[in-house]
Amino acid sequence: MEQGRKEGRIEMGGETISSPPYDVVIIGGGPAGLTAGMYAGRADLRTLAIEGGSTVSQITATDLIENYPGIPGGANGLELVERFKAQAVGFGLETASGDVTAVTRKTFGDREGWEIVAGEQRYGTLAVIIATGAAWRHLGVPGEERFIGRGVSFCATCDAPLFRNREVAVVGGGDTAIQEALYLTRFAKKVTVIHRRDRLRATAILQKRAFANEKIVFAWNTVVEAIEGLDLIQWVRLRDVKTGEKKELSASGVFIFVGLTPNTVPFRELVTVNQGGGILVDANMQTSVPGIFACGDCTAKRLRQVVTACGDGATAAFSAQLYVEELKGVAY
Repeated sequence: MEQGRKEGRIEMGGETISSPPYDVVIIGGGPAGLTAGMYAGRADLRTLAIEGGSTVSQITATDLIENYPGIPGGANGLELVERFKAQAVGFGLETASGDVTAVTRKTFGDREGWEIVAGEQRYGTLAVIIATGAAWRHLGVPGEERFIGRGVSFCATCDAPLFRNREVAVVGGGDTAIQEALYLTRFAKKVTVIHRRDRLRATAILQKRAFANEKIVFAWNTVVEAIEGLDLIQWVRLRDVKTGEKKELSASGVFIFVGLTPNTVPFRELVTVNQGGGILVDANMQTSVPGIFACGDCTAKRLRQVVTACGDGATAAFSAQLYVEELKGVAY
């Protein structure tokens, strides 16, 4: 539904307003977005975080996060993100739920801002922070969804210590798959790399390291057909794509690295993204469009961890604060 303009004012749901209700609207409710919300709230900016109605932050699917500073013994992912949220709300962050489908330029009085459409709701704001995260591509095989958090993982850096002295499988043949397989050898007693081709796509130096590692074995020309077990993973059903031969592989964990898709579809014609859909930002988390910032896993970056997402979120919020203060004429 198109909003009508009248004498520099904007009509939203029948109500004409001359200024946006929010200084900052954050799209996303994961570690990056909630950290941004906490910092924006502490800066006395009226801030709203819109959590996706049909997407789930990767952190909530992680049973144990052991590498977040200051929490000896680790923390459950869902519990940790709830702590983030409570802390941000304590600093004044408002929250809403809905899938954002559009972000468009709007004028509020004499200030340029943005209108965000999420479900049937519309929100006006001076600045936008995109923190929608990214999703690992799934295999789409039986058992995969069932065992997420119980053996299926998309992050060896997060979960490798849980598989000490066990046998695990890594699915994929690119840089990320081989880097994670190498990391897993610090803990697992055997790592089987399952790749659908007869050679790796990873860079030469990673291949050399993998081939030289006695803990790594390869299942070439092979795809996963099913992941099975009782309460936890016990085995993986495999098929040779050339011969059709099928077999079972004993494994306590399956680490899947067949690509990553940033959750940026609604914004790809708004800001500049790379070929993979990651939003391009500078060191200040500024996108190609003034007033729109991005942080966390939805950006084009290499290391995707809770701790790096939080750092991105803090930076984005501070940059948004400076932008809003400049618009209001109160910058110092």
